[in-house]
Amino acid sequence: MEIGGVLTILLGICLVLISLWRRRHKEGKLPPGPMPLPFFGNLLQLKIKDNFKSFLELRNKYGPVFTVYLGPRRVVILFGHETVKEALVDHAEEFSGRGELASIERTFNGFGLAFSNGERWKQLRHFSLITLKNFGMGRWSIEERIQEEAQYLLEEFRKTKGMPFDPTFFLSRTVSNIMSSIVFGSRFEYEDKTFLSLLEMIEKAFIEMSTPWARLYEMYSGIMQYLPGRHNCIYDLLEKLKAFIAEKVKVSQETLDPNNPRDFIDCFLIQMEKEKGKPSTEFTTKNLVLTALNMFFAGTETVSSTLKYGFLLLMKHPEVEEKIHQEIDSVIGHNRIPAVKDRMNMPYTDAVIHEIQRFSNFIPLGLPHMVTRDTEFRGYLLPKGTNVFPLLGSALNDPKYFSHPAIFNPEHFLDEEGRFKKNEAFVPFSSGKRVCVGEAIARMELFLYFTTILQNFSIKSIVAPKDIDISPQISGFGTIPPAYEMCLVPH
Repeated sequence: MEIGGVLTILLGICLVLISLWRRRHKEGKLPPGPMPLPFFGNLLQLKIKDNFKSFLELRNKYGPVFTVYLGPRRVVILFGHETVKEALVDHAEEFSGRGELASIERTFNGFGLAFSNGERWKQLRHFSLITLKNFGMGRWSIEERIQEEAQYLLEEFRKTKGMPFDPTFFLSRTVSNIMSSIVFGSRFEYEDKTFLSLLEMIEKAFIEMSTPWARLYEMYSGIMQYLPGRHNCIYDLLEKLKAFIAEKVKVSQETLDPNNPRDFIDCFLIQMEKEKGKPSTEFTTKNLVLTALNMFFAGTETVSSTLKYGFLLLMKHPEVEEKIHQEIDSVIGHNRIPAVKDRMNMPYTDAVIHEIQRFSNFIPLGLPHMVTRDTEFRGYLLPKGTNVFPLLGSALNDPKYFSHPAIFNPEHFLDEEGRFKKNEAFVPFSSGKRVCVGEAIARMELFLYFTTILQNFSIKSIVAPKDIDISPQISGFGTIPPAYEMCLVPH
């Protein structure tokens, strides 16, 4: 083909793209934002390595509600606690849809609890909440599982004999066993090779989801999904995890006793049998496998990473650790193991755990939402299906609610008399209809693990506190704590 013909075709394509952009931009009455380029969107205005900082700069220019184009994908950003609350709580139904997370869409494809919508999501969420409650959410049985697992962890910690070690897999093994006991009905031995392989895959997948490659994939998944490259690593890892859970489901089906359910999988299988003849049932093997994957993945990575960041922050601030030791000695002592009921008498420890969650800012962008119908919001009209990013990190760092958001300071959660003080901008588990179903379990785990470990050990750094770098290793979809080693000295 002659050069003139090629140029004509390229010009035609550009005109079509510009027309589509203009048409999209005129839909509804969208919030303001930087002018996008065809195909590239607002790529020039976004820092691929730190989207959150880019969004902060755009907030300063366009206000707390603005529109950006991640490549050809239009997204509305909600910045600040009041904006996020108004959407997720005051307009809970309209903002209850799950938006697109392209990096894992190939695996979930709208199935499973976390990434489904409509009637499927409502049924799976209702079932999951009831089942978790029946298996002990907020009851002693879950607490006892955590207390028992924490003792196994102490045994492993004692083997370190005060020498430096990386806590990553110590923490992920113990936390993952809590969710394993709920989902699979049993725990893994710490040296189980299959277990260690699963944990490596979970950690690697979460890191990959937070890399610049994943950010690019979110923009151009329509093209990149057909190309080779690092961005396919997430899919490969999730498929291996899915295959493991599918095998677990198969074994459970073969050994199921409907009168004696052992775990979440058994309960789901029983419900599947009840709805066997129902054409529109959402209780299918696919939804079971992917819901179990949601729970196993999230229940492992969220709490273990928060604990890991927490110990780093305590090494950076030894005076904070010392106050926790004093409170543990006063309230619990050393003749019994910590219990959830102790939390109400330990305001400083409770404040420190909240501040660790706030400061670590685990999912800064939050999971994407989607408006379920044409929605008026703050004078704008968001067309049905619009993807929305309610930035949880912007609430957790909102200077209106936290006096010094860039500084680790437990005083953010204490009043003038040293009593624990709630803060409505504390939303690490999100809020509204999509709030994390495992919040109660996670809160219980964090308190029991921190108090159990600090009841028995003092945490020591191999470098001076002033030289400890608490900057995240990566900040993308998730905040990845930096790698470090610590020492445990009997307390």
